Amino acid sequence: MLTGTNLSKKYASGKALDNVSIHIPAGQICGLLGRNGAGKTTLFKILCGLVKPDQGQVIINSKRSKPVGGIIERPGLYNYLNAYDNIKIFAGIQGAATDKQSIEQTLTKVGLPLDRKDPVRNFSLGMKQRLGIAIALIGDPECLVLDEPFSGLDPIGVASLIHLIRKLAEEEHIAILLSSHMMAEISKCCHFLYVIEKGEIVNSGATNELIDAHITSFSITASNLSTAETLKKYEVEMGTNDARVVCEAKDIPTLLNELLREGIQVTACSPVLTLEELIKKAN
Repeated sequence: MLTGTNLSKKYASGKALDNVSIHIPAGQICGLLGRNGAGKTTLFKILCGLVKPDQGQVIINSKRSKPVGGIIERPGLYNYLNAYDNIKIFAGIQGAATDKQSIEQTLTKVGLPLDRKDPVRNFSLGMKQRLGIAIALIGDPECLVLDEPFSGLDPIGVASLIHLIRKLAEEEHIAILLSSHMMAEISKCCHFLYVIEKGEIVNSGATNELIDAHITSFSITASNLSTAETLKKYEVEMGTNDARVVCEAKDIPTLLNELLREGIQVTACSPVLTLEELIKKAN
């Protein structure tokens, strides 16, 4: 379990964090949503013990040899070495086991191949992220913090990384905190969300409840939507093959039935929620 209470941090350029409190139970995945410069990285550095807060405290209830592991910004890898040797070096630095079995278990845990012997500079961004997580997992930490883990990944890479993060929380019973400015990705794997803006937590709640409470529009995909008489009752932003319709969730069944009666077959309907709406609705 990881808890930060009333954390504040000020630099010469201004206040980075202002009275931030956050709590991540064991086996849970919590998301930290915020724009670039909102204070996410500063908070992560404090939680990892890399930066001392001006006030507040961090408590990690841990019986493991390593309380917290993490990736801040980008994984710091030795690009001229292979994955195995990277793990071996970082394990040695941390005083962890460096035998072959331990290293291979760590690589297997994050889904990296054991037969890959070339330098990690040849790895895809997704594989480098997995190796970074493997290094963070050395020493069996109680908590894991991941700063923007989905940045730069393609949809397949994002889906694969989400699967790994879920697996680590469930099977290793690790408390995981991850940050992002990408609403869609972070909402797929987090049990709880915190929204940070200008160094303050401005919104928080269970993911499903927070999303449901702030949905004001839906994206509908179908052919011939531009001819739909039904949509004239709503505020609509038309796309090429979809339409963003401003309405409440309770109106969706009626809307879809009316479209079907017009002969328009909807192939997809999904709620739209942006980070800006979460911030705006909280203020």
